[in-house]
Amino acid sequence: MARSRTRRNKDYQAPATGSAAERARARRQQVRPSGETKAQTGQKRERRGGVRAFAGESAAELKKVEWPGQRQLVSATVVVLIAIAVVGVFLWAADEALSRLVRDVLLR
Repeated sequence: MARSRTRRNKDYQAPATGSAAERARARRQQVRPSGETKAQTGQKRERRGGVRAFAGESAAELKKVEWPGQRQLVSATVVVLIAIAVVGVFLWAADEALSRLVRDVLLR
């Protein structure tokens, strides 16, 4: 005879009895953080803040930046100026074409 698939294991534990409110309260207790937050290293976070701390940290970060040399700066500036000129010419040509289209086709 084949065994039924719905038969439960012997080590099955029935759900705990109690009201829904008690179960919900117990669940909230399990997921509630335990007091103060900690950093990723496990140390307690310091309450540092304010404008002075921000300025100091910003200055420290700016010291880490690899600033471009004069040659790299000039070449990047030339690339930007060429890109601006190309986009400017394209927008001028599109404006001229569309203004003639509006003037000759739509307004006549």
